[in-house]
Amino acid sequence: MDLEQFWNLVEQARGRATDATDAEDVAGQATALLAAHEPQQIIDAQQILWDLMAASYQAPLWAAAYLINGGCSDDGFDYFRGWLITQGRTVFEQVIADADQLADLPVVRAVAAEGIDLENEQTLSIAWDAYKAATGDELPGDAFTIDYPALDPAWSFDFEDDSKIAARLPRIAALYLG
Repeated sequence: MDLEQFWNLVEQARGRATDATDAEDVAGQATALLAAHEPQQIIDAQQILWDLMAASYQAPLWAAAYLINGGCSDDGFDYFRGWLITQGRTVFEQVIADADQLADLPVVRAVAAEGIDLENEQTLSIAWDAYKAATGDELPGDAFTIDYPALDPAWSFDFEDDSKIAARLPRIAALYLG
């Protein structure tokens, strides 16, 4: 499995989901689709997933997640990025290029009014669960590596500082800070 195939799998899962914005349903569909692949492809998908997690490990995105979810721990940021992956390749790439583009997503606009968190832990276990379903075994412990980049020091400030967030993420701030 390569990156293109992984994103095709996510799009298929989105198409099979009752609601393509329901991250849990998309992750469940992706798990079922992935379980039909050869074990090595599932292992390859695990590495791709964590490469995407590393690519999205960015301070501006963390700040946006903090604002959207009313706080965001390390684990919470993982789950937020899991949610982001279920939104598909186009959204993922747009948002990691500019976190403020989250404000353009209908699902983000809808949850802003309702105060719902955007996160999905289940995405992080797509390959793990698919491998177990396909083989009956646990995914090998050395199935992936992850090397998070250093966060941009220019974003090293308290994400509760609304004025700094608003200056850097004005559209998200407009939705969440009013």
